[in-house]
Amino acid sequence: MLAETESVRIECIVSNGQSSPEGFWYDQTENEWVLLLKGAASLKYADGSVAAMKPGDHLRIPAHTRHRVESVSEDAVWLAVHYR
Repeated sequence: MLAETESVRIECIVSNGQSSPEGFWYDQTENEWVLLLKGAASLKYADGSVAAMKPGDHLRIPAHTRHRVESVSEDAVWLAVHYR
């Protein structure tokens, strides 16, 4: 956790190659903006679409958009901003 208020939470996430467990989906109550700082990753959405990411890629995940970390490199580092 880098910073937190009632409406915003900013995190640095080091994935160490750990993707989401089989069958697990995030379904967050907050919006999320995520930036991949290092490594490679792919996020899969419940609708079947996949976002492949490399350093510098970012995306916005609206609240209650079911998604999972499909794959991630051992060296992946993210900046994540959760907000209402």
